[in-house]
Amino acid sequence: MREPDGPELLTIKAAAAVLGVSEQTLCRWDKAGKLRAKRHPLNRYRLYPRGQVLELRRRIHSDPEATS
Repeated sequence: MREPDGPELLTIKAAAAVLGVSEQTLCRWDKAGKLRAKRHPLNRYRLYPRGQVLELRRRIHSDPEATS
């Protein structure tokens, strides 16, 4: 299945929705180094590269233990 085109960087809210997890989970994964966020230079919001989010989603669906 081909993913629709979208923004290169996803907000924490959008990334959480794609992955089916909470924003707090993404914060924990960021701190643990499992899915590192880039930071917006002005407001320091977390931004996630779309390709990395989609790859992690693929891994989660093929192996639910991938994020443990």
